[in-house]
Amino acid sequence: MATKGRIFAGCTVALITPFRDGKVDEPALRELVEWHVQQGTPTISPVGTTGEAPTLSHDEHERVIAVVVETAAGRAKVLPGTGSNSTSEAIRLTKFAARAGADGALLVAPYYNRPSQEGLFRHFAAVAEATDLPQVLYNIPGRTGRNMEPETVERLCRLAPIVGIKEAAGSLDQVSELLGRTDLTVLSGDDSLTLPMLAVGAEGVISVVANLVPRDVMSLIAAFREGRLDEARRAHARLFPLCKDLLGLAPNPVPLKAAFSILGRGRGELRLPLCPLDGPPLETLRSALDRYGLPTDAQR
Repeated sequence: MATKGRIFAGCTVALITPFRDGKVDEPALRELVEWHVQQGTPTISPVGTTGEAPTLSHDEHERVIAVVVETAAGRAKVLPGTGSNSTSEAIRLTKFAARAGADGALLVAPYYNRPSQEGLFRHFAAVAEATDLPQVLYNIPGRTGRNMEPETVERLCRLAPIVGIKEAAGSLDQVSELLGRTDLTVLSGDDSLTLPMLAVGAEGVISVVANLVPRDVMSLIAAFREGRLDEARRAHARLFPLCKDLLGLAPNPVPLKAAFSILGRGRGELRLPLCPLDGPPLETLRSALDRYGLPTDAQR
């Protein structure tokens, strides 16, 4: 099997979409991208789950992609979410990402309609046939209701545009099988499993926590790659409680946007049906940020 380029190995941030008074806050979005460029974040992935893509209009979705590409200006790769449970819509968005100058597209498995494995194959094959933009599959059965089986991914990896998979099924056995069956760049879709997945052969993460501490996520990956395993384990142990609270207190990105507000980095505005974090969960998050050493609003 020919080796595919590892263009999305390492740390990719699953970027939030900032809102102001119900609209996409473009100045804040540009500031976020610029901050990640300055932090050295290699790849930025807007309009995914963390970016609240399900509540963006088609025009907003495309505009966010265009703004991120324009602001990154080649200083960081851009891997926007262009998936849909409608194959024609996924093709349209992926073609738009290509025209906008994105470096690739992140394609979530179709959700809600729960296609068969053959339906999954035909869906992704249709997108791959429609555009040669590099494509990363995204398997997250907890949200889509259907697992992409390794046999299906093995069939898909033979298509040239498909270069990687974001794997968020939570199974190291499945990761190991994917690595044995394919030559794709396998990326963790769960921050808390980044180090365990690296240990069995994955090559990076598409990270929620990197919205807050991208350099720490990059340091973990670098330590592992360079054989500094004790350092990598220490980084994992330090990040783990923060990852757990950012992803466990409420659906993503509710705790993350609350963290942005607590840290004075944004308004933390969400779109319904997502609701702000409050009460004991908010205090739990505040304590987690404080323990990690991030300056909360009470400390400024």
